[in-house]
Amino acid sequence: MIEKKPDWLKVRYNQEAIDEVAELMRDLNLNTVCKEANCPNLGECYRKHTATFMILGSICTRNCRFCNVCCGRPMPPNPQEPENVAKAVKHLHLKHVVLTCSTRDDLPDGGARQFANTVNAIRELCPHTTVETLISDMKGDRNSLDIVLEVKPDVLNHNVETVKELQKEIRPQAGYESSLGVLRYCKDKAPEMRVKTGFMVGLGETEEQINVLLDDVLDTGCDILTIGQYLQPTPAHYPVARYATPEDFARYKEIALAKGFKHVASAPLARSSYRAWEALEDIHDLY
Repeated sequence: MIEKKPDWLKVRYNQEAIDEVAELMRDLNLNTVCKEANCPNLGECYRKHTATFMILGSICTRNCRFCNVCCGRPMPPNPQEPENVAKAVKHLHLKHVVLTCSTRDDLPDGGARQFANTVNAIRELCPHTTVETLISDMKGDRNSLDIVLEVKPDVLNHNVETVKELQKEIRPQAGYESSLGVLRYCKDKAPEMRVKTGFMVGLGETEEQINVLLDDVLDTGCDILTIGQYLQPTPAHYPVARYATPEDFARYKEIALAKGFKHVASAPLARSSYRAWEALEDIHDLY
């Protein structure tokens, strides 16, 4: 049985900031992954004028064992969604926006066109806001990936999630090699683009497996890396094997930077979009 959650994983929410965003999301019929995935950092991000919008609805076509997003039959894409996201970005004075989605295997392009339309809508209404796209693997379809790459997001993000040995247990409808292939294709196709990925610890992985993952990801040309603690959303989800300490995360960051990653966010509460603007600012001068 896993021990009680340690103190470094306990956070206080900025309720005023959360309420403001929640009201706007309801008015514009939008979702944030901050809420859907029960992210522990939503209060901090909202307060610092960044947010992660979950486009294409809140229902996923896959059923990964770590994820709190609902699985089922999603609705068709909302044609007003790109404009509504842009309106929310402007209203909240956001300086950096992350767009993500539930995996949409039901759509021929995996949702790529909705990503592109949303990026374009944000840039038209908020030209000074930077945009990061956190995409699914889109079944590795290059035509779909090209649709996203053509609008040139400031950051292209796709998560590998866990080490190779745990992929089938954690994300049975995805794949390690497929995710690496997405990262590699995007970097090869757009070498000037910042490419990013992330993974969780605490699922039962070994130090050696983490080291191999770092090498595999770096080999794709990936620039930015996030490493965070897996937190079990409900008793029905995959169990936590351990809680890595802040010292563990500091060590992971040191190792990853020594290997050659340009920016690493490694902390117990780090998530895919956690302090995403910092990564962009940190490596801006390298491009």
